[in-house]
Amino acid sequence: MSEAMSKGPFCQSCGMPLEKPEDFGTAASGFRINDYCCWCYAGGVFTEPDISMEQMIDKCVAIMNEHGIMPEVQARSLMTQVMPELKRWKKSD
Repeated sequence: MSEAMSKGPFCQSCGMPLEKPEDFGTAASGFRINDYCCWCYAGGVFTEPDISMEQMIDKCVAIMNEHGIMPEVQARSLMTQVMPELKRWKKSD
């Protein structure tokens, strides 16, 4: 993981860095949720409850590439490593 990616917190659904108050998702009460971003979690529910981890990887890779965050191949490699470790996708042992 790159030095920039090693700092947190990160959305535990998509891996997006949570840097500003408006980046964070919200509970049903409207209060901030520290584990998820506003794009993945709002009003106490996941915004895409039926999305698979593979679909989320594809979505994140496309966004990262489109916004010039990193090239598609690099983004896919990173997301394939990071995504299974996030709270939403991590399988219990």
